[in-house]
Amino acid sequence: MEKYDHYSLASRHTFGVEAYADYWIDYDSPEDLAALIPILPTGMPVFHMGGGSNLLFMGDYKGVLLHSRIKTLEVVSHAEDVMFLRVGAGWNWDEFVDYCVTHHLYGLENLSLIPGEVGAAAVQNIGAYGEEVGRHIVEVEVMELKTGQRKTISQKDCDYSYRSSRFKTDWKGMYAVLYVTFQLHKHFVPNLTYAPIREFAETVDDRELDAALIREKIIQIRQEKLPDPRLLGNAGSFFKNPVISEKEYQDLQARYAHQQIPAYRTDNGVKIPAAWLIEKCGWKGRKLGRAGVYRKQALVLVNLGGATADEIVALSDRICQDVKSRFGIIIQPEVIFV
Repeated sequence: MEKYDHYSLASRHTFGVEAYADYWIDYDSPEDLAALIPILPTGMPVFHMGGGSNLLFMGDYKGVLLHSRIKTLEVVSHAEDVMFLRVGAGWNWDEFVDYCVTHHLYGLENLSLIPGEVGAAAVQNIGAYGEEVGRHIVEVEVMELKTGQRKTISQKDCDYSYRSSRFKTDWKGMYAVLYVTFQLHKHFVPNLTYAPIREFAETVDDRELDAALIREKIIQIRQEKLPDPRLLGNAGSFFKNPVISEKEYQDLQARYAHQQIPAYRTDNGVKIPAAWLIEKCGWKGRKLGRAGVYRKQALVLVNLGGATADEIVALSDRICQDVKSRFGIIIQPEVIFV
């Protein structure tokens, strides 16, 4: 366990905005965390974070930031077609995906190169290219930050939905994730719901198409569309894709009959790509102060150098206002403001 006072957060979240935490604590085991909880400063806010890839610090954090370095991985059980892995929350997410693909365990390859850590992935229900991590989670082991009590929460009770879970809603701030158990497949069946991946698969002989090739293609797509946060501060997709009713979509399409509005029908309605809405409002590649919209992907807000959190939020607010004014659709940040 390591503890730091007045700790700089610039390298701990991918936006790279300068801010300081009163205390930062890395811990290496559930026992470390359990011993730590009773001696945390009384009345001081406590926040548990992962790799900081979906956070924006609005200023100095006047409290304690906890970070897991639990990096164990064990086979819980397996059957003919599936294997169950119990993974420490501190694992780097993409390193874990690479481990799975290398060891012929399938289901997560479409989530390659997403920044962050395993514990945060289970909180956020990360998703990309037709896949969501919640579909592969069996259970999440947590510790209550007030009491130190451990409990195991089933996948069903996590209430996973689009970029959300109960950890982000009614359980917000209550738990630290310790371990996540995944169910992974031993036989590869590609998820080709995302059109560019499907088109790529059609160019490959069926006998040669494997998870390693899909992972390689996903990484290529992400690197072409998204900025490296080490070079240009960002949190990936800043906004959620809005879901509207079928009637709202039909009314919208009637208003813009001269163009086909991209849409994806879900159980809850019609999902409209936020990137398309933002681009149609003319924001792609534009900037406001030292914050901007990435020139290759309108869903990504970037720190152009020295941006403050207020500048990034001001840009976000302007974009939301313009989308609502033009389309009557409300878009919301996916990024968590701390």
